[in-house]
Amino acid sequence: MARAQISKIAYKTIQQGKSIAGLAHKEISSRIMNFILPDTKLESFNIDKNLLLKIQNSMELLREEDWNDAENNIYPKKLLFDEPWLRYLTQYPKIWLDMPNTWERRRKQNFEDLPKYIDKDNYPQYYLRNFHHQTDGYLSDFSASIYDLQVEILFNGSADAMRRRVIKPIKEGLSVFSERNKSELKILDVATGSGRTLKQLRGAFPKEKIIGTDLSGSYLKEASRYISDLDGDLIELIKCNAEDLPFQDNSLQAISCVYLFHELPRSIRDKVLNEFYRVLEPSGTLVLADSIQISDSPDFIEIMENFHKSFHEPFYCDYIKDDLNTKIEDLGFHNVKSNSFFMTKVWSAVK
Repeated sequence: MARAQISKIAYKTIQQGKSIAGLAHKEISSRIMNFILPDTKLESFNIDKNLLLKIQNSMELLREEDWNDAENNIYPKKLLFDEPWLRYLTQYPKIWLDMPNTWERRRKQNFEDLPKYIDKDNYPQYYLRNFHHQTDGYLSDFSASIYDLQVEILFNGSADAMRRRVIKPIKEGLSVFSERNKSELKILDVATGSGRTLKQLRGAFPKEKIIGTDLSGSYLKEASRYISDLDGDLIELIKCNAEDLPFQDNSLQAISCVYLFHELPRSIRDKVLNEFYRVLEPSGTLVLADSIQISDSPDFIEIMENFHKSFHEPFYCDYIKDDLNTKIEDLGFHNVKSNSFFMTKVWSAVK
C-alpha cells in the first residue's frame, strides 16, 4: 500500500511538473513574440479564477482516471512514467530555433509555406497547409522530429494521459473476441503521426497485431524510429489516406483515431467514418479521441475560441459543433458513448 501511494505521488508530481513547464514555456514565448513582433501581438486571454479552477479540476480528474486505469490493469503502470526525456531534450532547442519562422509565418498569414520538393498531387488540398503555423506542415522530417514535444507543451504535459483514454474502450471491445488467439486480433491506429499512441497501445496490447497508418511519410519514419525497440511483434506502418484505407471489408477488430477529425473538413470526416465502418468486423470497436466540443464542454468555450484564434486550424470551428454521435449512429454503429477528459473528447462505438 505504501509503495502504491509513493508511486501515485511520484506520478502526480511528474504530471504537475510537466504542466508547470508547459505553462512557463507558453508564457515566456508569448512575451518574447509580443516584444519582437508587436504588430502581431497575441490577444490577451485572461483566465479568470473560476475558469482556472475548472481547468485545474479537469486536469486532476484526468490524472485520477489515468492512475485508476493503471491500478485496474487496463494498462501497465510503467506507461505512466514512460517519458522520453532524452528525446525531448534534443527537440526543445529546435522548437526555440524554429520560433522566428513560425512567428513570421503567422504575421504574414502564410499557410502554404511547404517544402518545395513535395509532390502536391499526392496529397488532398485540405492537407497542404501549415496547421498550427507548423514549419513544413506535416511534410518534413524536421516537423516530425519536434511534433511530440510541441503537443506536450500545448496540453501542459497531459497529452499521453489523454491518448491513453482510448485503451479502456478498446480493451472492453476486444473482449467479445476472447475465444480467438490475441495474435489474430488487429488494432488499427489511423493518423498515427510520430508513434506516441502506438507505443501506448503496444504497452496495453503486447500480443495483438497493431497497425499504424498516416498520410505523412516523414511522420511514419519518425514513428518507425520511435517504436523500433518495443517488445512484442513488429508494428506495421502503412502510408495511406484515411479516406481510402487499404484493408478488406470486415477485416479489423478495433480502430483508434487520435486528434485527426478537427483537422478535416466536414465532408471528409463523413468519408473517414464510412471507411472505419467498412473495414471493421461486425462487433468490432471504433474509438475516436479529439478536441472537446461545445456540446459537452460549455465551460471551456473561451479556451476553444482562443485555440482557433491562436493556431491555424481552419476546420476547428466547424468540428466543435459537429454532432459526431448522431453521425456514428446513423452509419449503423450501436452502443455509442462519449466522454470528455480535460481537453479531449473520446467516442466509442460498436459495429
